[in-house]
Amino acid sequence: MSATLKLFLCGDVMPGRGIDQVLPRSSPSRLYERDVSDAWRYVELAEKKSGPIPKPLPYHALWGDALEILDRAAPDLHIINLETSITRSEDHDPNKGIHYRMHPVNVACLKVARVDCCSVANNHTLDWGRPGLIETLETLHAAGIATAGAGADATAAAQPAILSANGKARVIVAAAACASSGIPPGWAADARNPGLNQLSKDPQRAAEQLIAQINSVRAPGDRVVASLHWGGNWGYDIPDEQITLAHALIDSGEVDIVHGHSSHHVKALEVYRGKLILYGCGDLLTDYEGIRGHEAYRADIGVMYLPEIDIRTGELRALTLIPTTLWRFQIWRASADDTRWLLETLTRECARFGVHFLQVDSHTLRLSI
Repeated sequence: MSATLKLFLCGDVMPGRGIDQVLPRSSPSRLYERDVSDAWRYVELAEKKSGPIPKPLPYHALWGDALEILDRAAPDLHIINLETSITRSEDHDPNKGIHYRMHPVNVACLKVARVDCCSVANNHTLDWGRPGLIETLETLHAAGIATAGAGADATAAAQPAILSANGKARVIVAAAACASSGIPPGWAADARNPGLNQLSKDPQRAAEQLIAQINSVRAPGDRVVASLHWGGNWGYDIPDEQITLAHALIDSGEVDIVHGHSSHHVKALEVYRGKLILYGCGDLLTDYEGIRGHEAYRADIGVMYLPEIDIRTGELRALTLIPTTLWRFQIWRASADDTRWLLETLTRECARFGVHFLQVDSHTLRLSI
């Protein structure tokens, strides 16, 4: 068997708002939400549910035992969807009801997790205006973290990230936002303004856009991850447009993994023509711990995805899923009961794609290939 490349992928990482307040350096806590005017309210809700949160919460502690898990798994690259603006900007978007940000000093919470690349094409990276987006990008780049999916103009926003995977291969991360994820009008980058790399609503046209962006930087032997922010927050349904777009990307021969996110809970995945499609990765880190509603979806259960792909062909060789849960704003390995619930849910939702899972132990799932 050819050598493999192992990646760490996850859904939404949102260290802003309430979480930002308990980190070593915090932004002003004022919020502009309909029902909540202070970010400390989300801390109070989490503490009411789970108990006192250490203050300040050390950067490594935010990750609970996830860092130990990643150390043992030893992925070649760590790729996340960062759904938070990293800025001091006060230029909040008045047309949005929710605004996420964390203080730029707290970028250390991503560095301690050895994040290599952030997809920033989502519906929160411009919560604090275009100045906030520019500061977010500058802060990440200064920390040595690559970004994809947003930029100072349309050309920069469409530029994929180029990563080196421990000398094994180059990995291209092409990130884009879809209007279906709630991207506000006017957030797309253009010739003069910073913004997001936003795709056409037509899935075939969207695939053509992203493939052209990939081909602008791809070299022979590169492996490619397409990171897409698409769809709503709740519900297991996978729209035909998402399947069409994902399949078109794989059919092009230019994409090896489709990394889909936006849903607040884990959704189905597919192995199509030997390539991995994640339709909804759920949330890995948020301040939703004490918020009630939609309990049936178990948004408190996240997943650390560890796909291994053939370096030569990009085909999926193995996929390990580590279920996680949030407790006191920290990421911990999920319980045996929660792991069993996730197995049952994925078995049900992935049946349409002919995907099956094995339970390796009481806390680990693996794709049956």
